[in-house]
Amino acid sequence: MDRALYGPGGFYRRELPRHHFSTSAQTPVFAEAVARLADAVDAGLGRPEAFEVVDVGAGNGELIGHLDSLLDERARLTAVELRPKPGDLPERVNWQSHLPDRVVGLVVACELLDNVPCDVAVVDPEGGLRYEEVDEHGETRPGGPVDDADAKWLDEWWPLPEPGRRAEIGRPRERMWEALTGRVASGTALAIDYGHTRADRPEAGSMSGFRGGGTVRPVPDGSCDITAHVAVDALGSDRLVTQREALRDLGLPVERPPLSLAYRDPTRYAVDLARASASARLTDPGGLGAHWWILSSPVA
Repeated sequence: MDRALYGPGGFYRRELPRHHFSTSAQTPVFAEAVARLADAVDAGLGRPEAFEVVDVGAGNGELIGHLDSLLDERARLTAVELRPKPGDLPERVNWQSHLPDRVVGLVVACELLDNVPCDVAVVDPEGGLRYEEVDEHGETRPGGPVDDADAKWLDEWWPLPEPGRRAEIGRPRERMWEALTGRVASGTALAIDYGHTRADRPEAGSMSGFRGGGTVRPVPDGSCDITAHVAVDALGSDRLVTQREALRDLGLPVERPPLSLAYRDPTRYAVDLARASASARLTDPGGLGAHWWILSSPVA
C-alpha cells in the first residue's frame, strides 16, 4: 500500500486527487468553515504575533488556496505535500514535504488518515489471527501470524470473533495522528475522515480502490487510490463529531435563500443559493456529512 501510493510511480506521486474523487477540501464553502475554526483558535490563543495554519496532505492546494483569501496577512499558511507546489497558489503559501517541527495555530489533515498505509488482519479457519498478503494483481491470501502489538490493538479496538472476518489495523493511523498533535505547541489539530467506531465496525473491513470517479479493486500497482476507513475512536481526541455537526456548529449556511431575493438581487440570490447547495452537500448525512472531525487541543 505504501509503495503503491507514495513510492516511485505511486498514485499520489503522479495523480491529482480531484481527477479521481471529490473531497470536502475542494469546496470553497468548506474553507469558510475552516477559516472560522482558525479564527476561533486564534482568538483562544490571544491573537499571538505568529499564527500558523498547516494543511497536511494538501493535494493540489485547494484548501490552502481558498484560505489565503479568507485569513489576514498575519496568518502563516503552510501546505505539506509530496507533489511540487502548483504554480497558481499565492506566493505566501509555504509548500514543503515534511511536517513543521512546531506549530502555534491550527493543523488540518483532510482525508489523510485513510491513506496512511496499514496492514489487514484476517481470521483463518482455525481461528488464528493472520496478516493478509496481496500480490500485484490484487489477489489475497492469509500470511504470517499477527504480532503481539497488533493483536493487542485488535483485541482492544476491533475484535475478530470468527473466521472470515477482516480488519484494518489502526496503529499506523494512530502514529500519524500523534505526529500531527505532537507538532502543535499550542492550538488545535484537526483530522477529517470517513471512519467508524466500535459500534459499527465493518465485518469484512473497508479497504477499497478509487479511480476516475468510481470504486475499483484495491490493486497495489499504483493505478488507483487505495484507502480504508479509520477507526476514529481509537485515535484519542478531545472532541469527536460528525462533519454535519461540526459545520452546523461553525454556522455554515445550509438554508436556501428566500425566493423573493431572486427578484430584489438576482446576483446575490445566485451566490447564496450556490453556497447553500455546497453546504448541503458537505452536511449530507449519507455522504460527506458523515465524515468525522477529530479534534485535539494540546495544552500549551
